[in-house]
Amino acid sequence: MPLKKGYSRKSIGKNIAMEEKAGRPRKQAVAIALNVARKAAEKAGKPSKAPKRKRK
Repeated sequence: MPLKKGYSRKSIGKNIAMEEKAGRPRKQAVAIALNVARKAAEKAGKPSKAPKRKRK
């Protein structure tokens, strides 16, 4: 099943769950879901709503 193209917390959470169910490690699933959300926010013209990258 393809990932949801959205940037809400709900769609990000569902994408993480779908990736984990597909057998991906937790960190990788989160990275994929946040990348999809970031691209969706950019496409919608709302880059400020995109999830921010955390700096270490």
